Amino acid sequence: MTTVSTVAAAPRRILESLGDQALFYWKAVRYAPHALRAYKRETLRLIAEIGMGTGNLAVIGGTLVIVGFMTFAGGTLAAIQGFNSLGNIGVDALTGFFAAFCNVRIMAPITAGIALSATIGAGSTAQLGAMRISEEIDALEVTGIRSMSYLVSTRVVAGMVAIVPIYSVAVIMSFLAAQVITVNVYGQSAGVYFHYFFTFLRPSDLAWSFLQALIMASVVMLIHCYYGYNAAGGPAGVGEAVGRAVRTSLAAVVMVVLFASLAIYGISGNFDLAG
Repeated sequence: MTTVSTVAAAPRRILESLGDQALFYWKAVRYAPHALRAYKRETLRLIAEIGMGTGNLAVIGGTLVIVGFMTFAGGTLAAIQGFNSLGNIGVDALTGFFAAFCNVRIMAPITAGIALSATIGAGSTAQLGAMRISEEIDALEVTGIRSMSYLVSTRVVAGMVAIVPIYSVAVIMSFLAAQVITVNVYGQSAGVYFHYFFTFLRPSDLAWSFLQALIMASVVMLIHCYYGYNAAGGPAGVGEAVGRAVRTSLAAVVMVVLFASLAIYGISGNFDLAG
């Protein structure tokens, strides 16, 4: 009987959880203007921390270097698969097109989103979770500081600001990887590669790609801040919150890229190849 009642109550718990998250996200966004006015120094500190990291992470350049390395690896994989797959049908000269098309629309956004979730997202969950279990968040409320604005909204704003240079590096590294592999490793003519690359590299695609990155950054920060802010159960609870946040944000990143691509490019991909 207990098992049946537990299963029957599951949909209600899911709806309550979704409602709590929606309310939390709304408050975080609503308090963003207040965070910019009242906590400018904290926002700037978080921007620097998100971009370059703290402690040992700062030694290697923080999130900036990690995202750059991951997108370089993704661009390398795209070039290898693209050159060999296109070579099987005798059109390996189109590898430049493949790099310009896939890196901007798929590879760079998804890789950058995964890296953001595993670095700044997980770090924010751990920080807020540690503050929650040590009652630091309650202490802020007692002293009259809006914890949502000071801890959550500032992180969301910082994430959206820091994503611009971080994603710029991600796109550059993915392009560089494809060029190095195709021209220097496989020996394709640089002129042929750059001809197809710049022919099919649309400025509008780059703009839409950066918009996807901004949406992903906001979604990742909101999700991770929610789980960290509401962590419970001591240190083990913080670890569990980090795991749940990473799992949720990874799924959210893929969904953002999927729905954004459908909304921007449509079913046909808004692309014509002729010549």
